Amino acid sequence: MDSRLKSRSSITGALLCALAFSLGSAVATAETVYISDALTVPLRSGPSNAYRILHRGLPSGTKMEVLGRDEESGFTQIRTSRGTEGWIPTQYLVNEPIARERLIVANREIQRLNGLMKKQESQLGSLNREKGEAQQSSSGLQREVTTLEKELADIKQISAGAIEEHATNQRLTELNERLRNEVAGLVRERDALQDNAQQRWLMIGAGLVLLGLVLGVVIKARPRRSAWN
Repeated sequence: MDSRLKSRSSITGALLCALAFSLGSAVATAETVYISDALTVPLRSGPSNAYRILHRGLPSGTKMEVLGRDEESGFTQIRTSRGTEGWIPTQYLVNEPIARERLIVANREIQRLNGLMKKQESQLGSLNREKGEAQQSSSGLQREVTTLEKELADIKQISAGAIEEHATNQRLTELNERLRNEVAGLVRERDALQDNAQQRWLMIGAGLVLLGLVLGVVIKARPRRSAWN
């Protein structure tokens, strides 16, 4: 009877401790731990081997969240990624993944890096091809620029001759126009001189006629004399 009471009191005490640790763990910052390299570790309902087993063997490398610790019993209350809560001996817990898990992660990282390296090599090959094509295109463009510069020089030379010829034609046109104006002026002066000469001759003729008339009048007006006179 006494043994039963002791057992019940121990169970009650363990439950109270578990409840206390649960309340304390709700306030504490969550810590992540892993099952060490041991093969399997049983998960119990309380912080001792006397408590009921909730899981017969958590495999090594299992990731869990720390809910509380019982330093006297050497047990740690944890929660698995599936939500199962229980107690496990602290000696089987480590703060980093086990070597096997780290090796798996390392292999995955190596595979990722290899894929990334292959992708970068492919991109580098594409860039090299694009660089070669760009260099060929640049060479072609340089040849085209050289050809265009030569054609431009020829056009400038031809244009210079054409411009000079145009200037010469313009000067000849201006000279021709000036000569035409001068000839027209000379023609006008000649016509004016001819008109003046005709007018002078007409005036001379009119003067002669008038002079003849006056002479005739004078002669008629003179008295006649006898033959003796």
